[in-house]
Amino acid sequence: MENTIYSLVPPLLAIIMVLVTKRVILSLGVGIVSAALLVENFAPANSLLLLWESFRTSFWEEGINASNIYILLFILMLGVVTAFVSLSGGSTAFAAWAIKKIKTRRGSKLLTAFLGMLIFVDDYFNALAVGQIARPITDSHRISRAKLSYFIDSTSAPICVVSPVSSWGAFLISQLGVIFATHAVTAYTPLEAFVLMAPMNFYVLATLAIVFFLAWTDFDIMEMKKHEKRAIETGELFDSSKPNPGNLEGNFPENNYGKVVDLVLPIVSLIVVTLFAMFWTGYRFSGYELNLFVIFENTDVPFSLFIGGLVATILAIVLYVRQFNTNPEASINLVWKAIVTGIRSMLPAIFILIFAWSLSFLINALETGVFLANLVTDNNIPVGVIPALLFVLTAFMAFATGSSWGSFGILLPIGASIIMAIEPELILPVLSAVLAGAVFGDHCSPISDTTIMSATGAGVNVIDHVITQLPYAITSAVIAAIGYLVLGLSDSILIGFVSVIGMLIVLFVVWNAKNKKEMEAN
Repeated sequence: MENTIYSLVPPLLAIIMVLVTKRVILSLGVGIVSAALLVENFAPANSLLLLWESFRTSFWEEGINASNIYILLFILMLGVVTAFVSLSGGSTAFAAWAIKKIKTRRGSKLLTAFLGMLIFVDDYFNALAVGQIARPITDSHRISRAKLSYFIDSTSAPICVVSPVSSWGAFLISQLGVIFATHAVTAYTPLEAFVLMAPMNFYVLATLAIVFFLAWTDFDIMEMKKHEKRAIETGELFDSSKPNPGNLEGNFPENNYGKVVDLVLPIVSLIVVTLFAMFWTGYRFSGYELNLFVIFENTDVPFSLFIGGLVATILAIVLYVRQFNTNPEASINLVWKAIVTGIRSMLPAIFILIFAWSLSFLINALETGVFLANLVTDNNIPVGVIPALLFVLTAFMAFATGSSWGSFGILLPIGASIIMAIEPELILPVLSAVLAGAVFGDHCSPISDTTIMSATGAGVNVIDHVITQLPYAITSAVIAAIGYLVLGLSDSILIGFVSVIGMLIVLFVVWNAKNKKEMEAN
């Protein structure tokens, strides 16, 4: 049943179940079992063996799968850091300081959006680091965790996919190099092409514009509006009846001995050490070539995250232990409790991530992506609709597989092959449409690792994050799809870009008028 319409069943089944039951692990489990049965033609013994293989490869694939293990350890250590920052009183002290410096909800939302744009080296790193920095500030201004996770998710992958100095940029530039060599493209270097493609990524443009509109105003729609209203009126920042990855459940004694440095120093060390480790590993694996783009192309992000997380964890523990001489309630028992609490807080994210990896392995075995890609290559499609069609197809592929990078790997070469045979001048817009579609599909998918990471960083239920983000992501996608259609039919990048800007202006005028009317009514 590989490379057939049946290959769509497991991812769609998992996604539908997630949205209906709100139980992520159960839904992923159903998707995993159905995928294994389809691959092995419903043979029970072979399906069980394949299930075991799908989980085993997350940890062992021709040797230890160090990358996945480093990521899981990093997540656990981040939970421990969060626990010690809370135990030491660092979160309380930082929140008190932030209230004095950042006195409005608008200011805290804008700060979160800007932080998401500044920490652009990796989407995992962005999602978890921005969450740790911004959460005490947004909590103090009664901004819902759903809104925080939206800001995190909408400024992580969208920034990484247009930043040449990032793990994403390095990967994509290398992909462009292979594509250009295959098709003898000499008009631009891969780096030049990547930079030129940034303003053609209409989904990123629309998403970031909407992020800053929502940060500047108090306008919200649908489920996000309910979360924000509850946070403002009751102070309940998330639905406590649902499991929230990254949210501490331990009851630590109130600590008035904490200082801002108890939060800032571990987080700053996490960022600095991770960046240094990324630079060093990239420098080493590139043969000690001092070229920033080559370094980021060869860097080891998971290992760097592990080293940064380890240093931050040790530092957070040391900062608490130093209170033994001044804080009468500080004790070694609380140290162990904080470690256990921190690890426990991240277990939901760990289990979801492992299940998502397993499902991704099986979807790859079913050749779901290949089937979707063949829908384009096997049909005669007018050139004017190719950018918009590839945007939609890539979005669906990323949504179904939970992998933007997997979608890049499959559809970038296919998109290039199609357009080079028809109209080579459109190669950059077409490749940009693929990148945009992958980020959109990844945003909407509850089985995406970046979706899970964003919810974990914010400390909110994964499904609450997906449902509240979905209307904004779809709005950005509709604008982007129309922009790509205009670009393809007009054969003009400028007209496509201007059409996107025009639609955003109209959208913001309508939303602003609606917001004013609601404020007057209240």
